[in-house]
Amino acid sequence: MSNRQRELYFGLIRIHVLVHASHEPIFGLAMMEELAHHGYRIGPGTLYPLLHGMERSGLLKSVLKNVGGRSRRIYKITSAGKKALDKARAKVDELHHELHEEHPRKITLLNDKPAAN
Repeated sequence: MSNRQRELYFGLIRIHVLVHASHEPIFGLAMMEELAHHGYRIGPGTLYPLLHGMERSGLLKSVLKNVGGRSRRIYKITSAGKKALDKARAKVDELHHELHEEHPRKITLLNDKPAAN
């Protein structure tokens, strides 16, 4: 994924993370595999800072757990994360509708507006 694509898709990736964390606890490797299933090729050097940032902003919380003899950081969605996901769902639904409209609503160009006196 190019830097431009990564920047464009970062919001969508965050929403994917919140969706999965709203259904079950997640961890980095499984999330990388799930994102790859959706066409996002994201490595640990990108995903882990994203998860840590989401935790710092209060959307996720994590705990260290011993899983199969390994220490894993497991993430769960917070109540703030659930609220953010609900708002994102509404915005994504609105965007989906607009993406598939045959004739999207016209917007006025700045130079078409009458000059203010």
